[in-house]
Amino acid sequence: MELLKFESLPIPEQVLQGIRDAKFDTCTPIQSKSLPITLGGKDLAGQAQTGTGKTAAFLITLLTRLLENTAPLDPKGKDGPRALIIAPTRELARQIEKDALLLGKHCPFKTVCVIGGVDYEKQRNQIKAGVDILIATPGRLIDFYKQKFFSLKSVEVLVVDEADRMFDMGFIADLRYLFRACPPYDKRQSMLFSATLNHRVMELCYEHMNNPVKVAIEPEKTVVDAITQILYHVGQHEKFNLLLGLMKKEAGEKVLIFSNTKIECEILEWKLNHNGFNAGQISGDLHQKARIKVLELELNKFDSLMTDYNEKIDKHKDQLYLVTSNKQYDALQHEIDHLKGELDEIETNSLEFAEEKETIETRMKSEEENLDSLSKDLVGRREKLEVLMNESSEEKATLDKERVKERDSIEPTTLARYDRIHTARKGLSVVLVEGSACGGCGAFVPPQVVSEVKAGKGPKTCDSCSRFLYYESN
Repeated sequence: MELLKFESLPIPEQVLQGIRDAKFDTCTPIQSKSLPITLGGKDLAGQAQTGTGKTAAFLITLLTRLLENTAPLDPKGKDGPRALIIAPTRELARQIEKDALLLGKHCPFKTVCVIGGVDYEKQRNQIKAGVDILIATPGRLIDFYKQKFFSLKSVEVLVVDEADRMFDMGFIADLRYLFRACPPYDKRQSMLFSATLNHRVMELCYEHMNNPVKVAIEPEKTVVDAITQILYHVGQHEKFNLLLGLMKKEAGEKVLIFSNTKIECEILEWKLNHNGFNAGQISGDLHQKARIKVLELELNKFDSLMTDYNEKIDKHKDQLYLVTSNKQYDALQHEIDHLKGELDEIETNSLEFAEEKETIETRMKSEEENLDSLSKDLVGRREKLEVLMNESSEEKATLDKERVKERDSIEPTTLARYDRIHTARKGLSVVLVEGSACGGCGAFVPPQVVSEVKAGKGPKTCDSCSRFLYYESN
């Protein structure tokens, strides 16, 4: 496909300056396909992998729309953000913030990133000071929203990035909650990006977006060259023995094992633990408390690793004062830098786990509150039901007495016929005439019979089902 130049698109000069600062000139495939659509104001469901330029695609559209629809920044933050970007992870949210600040450098908009694992009070104060573009992970965003630190009623542009990961991480209920808190889909522009536009993702799009245009960019290569892949052809009964052998001979400190089903994950976890390996399992429907337990174990491991690395760094720093040559100094400094790099990666992973734990705990708290409310409602409904049941019992007793009296006044032959029909038709022996049809079987009732039923001339029955007929005037 022909790639577009940013200069050829209807992009305001302030945004073009940011694009030049980022040293962008030619659009990527996803940008070439999506920007003509989104700059025209349409909703978009885009399929693109990480690194294809999708972040710049939705940021350019977002900045353009906010510039075209000028609105003053609310200094008190009461009206909340004009644009909302939701990302599944802390790392991705921070990257989006970095790109937004670069591309929007020449635009008069205030950008705030709200994520877990970062100073709570600081983020709250940033929001209270006013925000145009809010970038957030679902957990912290919902936490702040429920505390009414801001409103979502002024959102003009809504972006969901990596929607497929939202499903994998259990954020879909949170997403739907946030969608409902924003203006209706026809009052805002929505953009959703995902590595795959599967059935679940598209269902979300059609439910909460305004006829989104679907755009897909297939990845050029699905296999990463840096990963060595080995295939073992084994029978089902040989799989676990092979896994044990590989774990003992070739596995490093951390191993990630995928399995097809939840039950297989549970069995594998049990087998590995009973063979001397410290294993835990995570699945989509893993109980939230169990998931938190697994995350806490991982966080404890991260804490221990960070302590070890900090001790190593401090030890090397002390050794710097004892070296006698530049070569020794450079070697120690290189090792310190290497350890710091690994420590940063550990801290990033730890923060992501902490964010997920915080998100689950927030969700559990919300669910517990809902459960408490439902329990109270159930108690009230049960009390009302008991009152109605008591009233119904009393009414039934009264009607049973009246029924006995009425039966004594009915001619025996007619009564016996009624009892037979009552038994044969499972209690429905007397039915309403509806127009010129039997209310029991729907068969046609002759006009003469209808007239006699209306006039109350003796018991009349349906020729088709034999039920007794009656007429009810309005």
